[in-house]
Amino acid sequence: MKTIRRFIYAEVLVAVAFVTLAFLALFFFFDMVDELRWVGGSNGYPLSHALLFVALSLPQHLYELLPITVLIGTIFVMARLAQSSEFTIMRTSGLGPWRALSTLLLLGCAFVVLTFAVGDYLAPASERAATLVKARRLGQISIGATGAWLKERQDDHSFAVNVRAIDPDGHMRGVRVFEFDASGRVASTTEAAQGEFDKSGEAWDLQQVRRSVFEQQANGDIQVKRLQEPAWQLRTRISPDMVAAALLKPDKMATIDLFHYIRHLEANGQSAQRYEIEFWRKVFYPLSCLVMVVLSLPFAYLHFRSGGIAGYVFGGVMAGISFFLLNNVFGFAGNLQNWSPWLTAAAPGLIYSLLSLAAFGWLVLRR
Repeated sequence: MKTIRRFIYAEVLVAVAFVTLAFLALFFFFDMVDELRWVGGSNGYPLSHALLFVALSLPQHLYELLPITVLIGTIFVMARLAQSSEFTIMRTSGLGPWRALSTLLLLGCAFVVLTFAVGDYLAPASERAATLVKARRLGQISIGATGAWLKERQDDHSFAVNVRAIDPDGHMRGVRVFEFDASGRVASTTEAAQGEFDKSGEAWDLQQVRRSVFEQQANGDIQVKRLQEPAWQLRTRISPDMVAAALLKPDKMATIDLFHYIRHLEANGQSAQRYEIEFWRKVFYPLSCLVMVVLSLPFAYLHFRSGGIAGYVFGGVMAGISFFLLNNVFGFAGNLQNWSPWLTAAAPGLIYSLLSLAAFGWLVLRR
């Protein structure tokens, strides 16, 4: 039985690796075509930087593609073994349905670990490196037209901070601070051309500062004081990691970073629905590899005619794409409808788990 298990593992690994490389090459080509518009010119960068940026984006594609390529590769191997009657020989040698299922589940666990490692360690690190490569062309790292917004509550007041962009060396550009008193009224506004994180981790050092302080008089009137200072220190516990998290898309953050950022948002009364959904998607997405290997097992029990394997592999491709689309649809719908984050993230995997178990029970156990 060890020989059969080793043979199946080798065949599946080769098939999955081949399919993964084919998809990555396709994404590399599309991304490279998109980046060619920035190559050359006064505001562009050389071809080598474009190649580096596209190459650093591949781990994120690998993370997104792994469950799909596991499904396609495993279906191809199972269907080919059935077509050549090799799987029939394995069944007569003692490879029953439950033993075949446990064999594939063990292999699926290895893919789960690989997907988690790529999504939690390799992809975030490469995404940060890719962002820095592009920032050297733009001169800064920014998100959208408004930058990153963060909020913090302190003892008797709170404030919202807006950071327009961050330089590759870590300096902030276009910092705005809106301070509110205990009653929720605006106490002051601050604009700074640039700023940097204090080494103590409990303050920001801002330069070229313009402040507007709103002071309530005894008669109820509000007096506005306008100040200009070369430097000013903002006392805050907002760390560089939190600012970086706000600048990055949630799907490109590590699970632990998402967890800390969600706790920061909840502690300051901000909505964390979008980040909670992405956190649970990070938890459940690697487990979809187990669903995919179970979904592929019934293909080993089908009877193929010559040339019929291509149609089943195409069906596997469509099933993988439909899972990817369903995963995204549930994410957007859950964010709009305020569904339970963990259920929103787990729903696509649960649906495909039921489908795979139903197919396994009908084609393998019953027939």
